Amino acid sequence: MSFKTGDEWRRQKELEEARKAGLAPAEVDENGKEINPHIPQYMTTAPWYLNSDKPTLKHQRNWNEKKDGSQWYDRGVKTFQATKWRKGACENCGAITHKTKDCLERPREKGAKFTNKNIAADEKVEELQLAGFESKRDRWNGYDSKEYSRVVDRFEQLDDLRKEMKKKEQLDILHKSVAVEEVAGVGGEAAEGGAIDDDETKIKEEEEAGFGEVKKRVRTAGGGGTGSVRNLRIREDTAKYLLNLDPNSAYYDPKSRSMREDPQPDKPMSEKTFQGDNFVRNGGEHSAWQSLTMHSIEAHEKGLDVHMQANPSLAEMLYKQFKEKKDVLEVDAAMRKLEERERAALEGDRSKRKYHSVEDAGGEHVSAEEMEAYRIKKGRGDDPLAVLEQAKAAGAAAGTDGYELL
Repeated sequence: MSFKTGDEWRRQKELEEARKAGLAPAEVDENGKEINPHIPQYMTTAPWYLNSDKPTLKHQRNWNEKKDGSQWYDRGVKTFQATKWRKGACENCGAITHKTKDCLERPREKGAKFTNKNIAADEKVEELQLAGFESKRDRWNGYDSKEYSRVVDRFEQLDDLRKEMKKKEQLDILHKSVAVEEVAGVGGEAAEGGAIDDDETKIKEEEEAGFGEVKKRVRTAGGGGTGSVRNLRIREDTAKYLLNLDPNSAYYDPKSRSMREDPQPDKPMSEKTFQGDNFVRNGGEHSAWQSLTMHSIEAHEKGLDVHMQANPSLAEMLYKQFKEKKDVLEVDAAMRKLEERERAALEGDRSKRKYHSVEDAGGEHVSAEEMEAYRIKKGRGDDPLAVLEQAKAAGAAAGTDGYELL
């Protein structure tokens, strides 16, 4: 790199900024290709030993020739066919290209070492030169997609055989039922008609004989499996999206086949066969489940280690304990309110009571002992009623009936 003055360095920096902003054309290398201006300088600057006067990225390229990693051995190719067993060959099949423990043929009752018959041909052994990391670990290397067509044909043949067996079973059941009707004399016209001329008129397809249950072959990664597809709607019933043809009525989701709102809100409840999916969803134990979920959420927010999905048994147990304690507290609160109301009713109007006592609130008659105790406790010396009572008592004793003689 030659020496540059401050002005030249500043002009070079301004040119680089203009190239990054798109105001100036990009730099071109020796091959005529544009160099990205956003590449850092330590990558674009060539080493001194290359003696490169022009900008280039030659030193950043990988000059190692990339070998084809798709090469694989010739599958099933044989090389030499021996006529007798050789020393060091496989004791089972007689091929010299592998050991006995690596033999892929079925174990013979007597190996080729002892019989010298049916000696297997030697396999073609190739040394694959897989240089790259990915090519060494490529699980799909050597895979031939045409081989999978045989797997598809096998599954289709199994499907055809399964359909034939199913149809045969249905026809056997049908023939047995017809025979029973003929023997019992219930067949009538069917018995006169004789045997069934065309079985296809009775059972056209295996799906029709299944009454809504269709069994199909399901192809999965781990192998095939037979799955049943059921349609629970009776064909006589009207589909939910045809109950109300108004486009502004309840929305029908074709993907989930759900209509949550009521398509006929103005129709009486007794005349409707469908009231929306939400009506069914909110019935049953939905309210109890919703209360349990809300209790778990509130308990988790308050710091309690409980979660409805993580540990539903613990959440249900805590909710049950909470509900029992809450019921007891509600009963106690109701009893206290009832006692307070009764007490307030007793103490509400003192003028209508015969005496100020709450111990015998339900009594209609007051005994003399209670009145005497009340006078001793509440009586005053200047009480006019007390003076009058005393005068009456003294007059009765003197024979004046409480009146003084003039």
